[in-house]
Amino acid sequence: MARKSRTAVLKRQREVKKAEKAAMKREKRLTRESATPVADRVATADDLEGYGFTEDESIESPDAPPSAISRRTRDSPPT
Repeated sequence: MARKSRTAVLKRQREVKKAEKAAMKREKRLTRESATPVADRVATADDLEGYGFTEDESIESPDAPPSAISRRTRDSPPT
């Protein structure tokens, strides 16, 4: 029986390791995608309050003057 060369054994080990790593990445990605549904990423009212937004600020009446952000975007020249 012929002896196996060391390089052939090492090559096979590298290929197996690479395939295992790819399988682990696929599994992690699948668990991440299934664990975080899209609907859960929407901010709640409590989250918005934590960021400093209140319900009064988010709703502008039609006769109210535009906010500073909308004035800035309206007055700026197109790029």
